[in-house]
Amino acid sequence: MTHLATKIVATLGPASSDPALLQEMIRAGVNVVRLNFSHGQSADHIERARLVREASQRAGSEIAIMADLQGPKIRVGKFADGQVRLTPGAPFVLDAARQQPGDAHGVGLDYKDLPRDVRPGDTLLLNDGLIVLTVDAVRGEAVHTTVKVGGELSNNKGINKQGGGLTAPALTAKDMEDIKTAMSLRADYVAVSFPKSAADMELARQLCAAAGAEWGCKPGLIAKIERAEAIPRLAEIIAASDGIMVARGDLAVEVGNAIVPALQKKMIRMAHEADKLAITATQMMESMIANPVPTRAEVSDVANAVLDGTDAVMLSAETAAGKYPLETVREMAAICQAAEEHDPAEPDADFSGATFRRIDQSIAIGALFTAFHLGAKAIVALTDSGSTPLWMSRHRVRVPIYALTPKIATQRKMALYRNVRPMLMQDTAAERDAALQQAESYLKAQGVVAAGDVYAITAGEPMGAPGGTNMLKICRVN
Repeated sequence: MTHLATKIVATLGPASSDPALLQEMIRAGVNVVRLNFSHGQSADHIERARLVREASQRAGSEIAIMADLQGPKIRVGKFADGQVRLTPGAPFVLDAARQQPGDAHGVGLDYKDLPRDVRPGDTLLLNDGLIVLTVDAVRGEAVHTTVKVGGELSNNKGINKQGGGLTAPALTAKDMEDIKTAMSLRADYVAVSFPKSAADMELARQLCAAAGAEWGCKPGLIAKIERAEAIPRLAEIIAASDGIMVARGDLAVEVGNAIVPALQKKMIRMAHEADKLAITATQMMESMIANPVPTRAEVSDVANAVLDGTDAVMLSAETAAGKYPLETVREMAAICQAAEEHDPAEPDADFSGATFRRIDQSIAIGALFTAFHLGAKAIVALTDSGSTPLWMSRHRVRVPIYALTPKIATQRKMALYRNVRPMLMQDTAAERDAALQQAESYLKAQGVVAAGDVYAITAGEPMGAPGGTNMLKICRVN
C-alpha cells in the first residue's frame, strides 16, 4: 500500500469502473474517488459508490467519496452535423430562442440568460478558450458576434466570459436533486461548482444538512474556484467551506492562463492559514489520457503543487476515460513521493508569531513541534471529529500523523488530509490510560511503532467528547 503525505483524488468513469482495477488503483495511492455528477444518472453514481466501498475494503484502505456537482450548464446547443468550423472575421450568432440545430452561422444556447449577461465589446471564450468571439450587439435573445479566433466548435461546448460576469446561480435544480443522491450514498465530500460568494456555499451546506439528516451524513464542502468573481471573495468563500479546489480550467479561461500559477499558490496558502483543505486540479497528467508516460512539464506541475503544500492532486479524464488509469496513479504517486522527500520541513517558521486560543488547537500544534524536534517516529491523535489531525496537517513536518478514530465516517473524511493516515480503532477504552495503552498496542500490531520508538500522542478527557483534546504525552515503546 502506498502512503504519501499528499493525497490523490481520482475521478471514476468507464475506464476505472472494473472492481479489480479500482482495487489496484487504491493500493497504488488513490485516497479519494470523485464521482462527476456532470455525467450519468443517479443509479450510476449509487452503483459506483457501492463499487468504491467494496474495492476499498478489499484493498484494506478506507477512502473518501467526493460528489462533484455539475453546476450551471453554460454551454452552446447542438449542431446539425455535430460540429462546425468557425472562420476568423466571420459573423456568428448565439441565439437563446433558436430551436433548430446550429450551423456555421449560429447556434442555440443551453444557457438562456446569456443575452442579458453580455454587452457589445465583451469577449466570449468557447471550448476552454480555443474559440474566441467578440460581442457586436445584443438583439432580443440573439447575441451577435464576430469570430476572433476560429476553429472547430462541436456540440454543447462551454462558454466563458472574459473577466467573469455570467449570472448563472452556482446551484441548479439538478444540483439540488444530486445532493439528495450524494447523501443517500453517504458521500464524504460534496464539491460545489462555480460558487461566487459565501452565500453559495452556505446554501449548499443547508441543502446537504437537510438531505443528509435521513442518512446520518454530514459531508465536508469543497468550493471549486473557477469563476473570476470568486477571486476577490476568496477569504469569505474559504471561511464558508471545508476546503477549496483550485479548478484551473474554467478559472484560466476567465482570468487568463498567466495568472493562474500565482493564484494557485495564493489559494493554497490562504486555505492552510484558515485551517481548510486545498485540492489542485485540471490537466495535471493530461497527456496520460493517451500515453503511458507523462510529459516533463506535467511532472513539474504535480511536483510544484506538492511543494506549494496542496493537500491533494486530482486526476479527471486521465482515470475516468483514459487508456492508462492505473499507470497514471502510479506515476503521480512517484512524483508526489519524490517531491515530498525534497520538501524542507520547517515548522518553526510556521509557529513564529502564531497564537492559539483554543486548548485543543494548542495541543495539536504542541504535538507537532515536540515530535519534530525529538525526531519522533509518529504523531498519534485519538480523535472523534478529526479536528485535531486537521490542525496538525496544516503544518509541514515529515513526522507521519496517525489519526485513530472509532467512527468510520471520520476515518473516511480524514483520507483527504495531508500527511494524515486515518485508522479505525473501535471499542476505545473509556479510561484514559487504558485507551493510551490500547492505542500503542494497536500501532505495534500495525507495524507503525516498535520497541524503542518515541511517539507523541494526543487525546481528550473525558474520552470520546468531540473537540475535547486536552492532553499531550510523549511515549517510548517498551
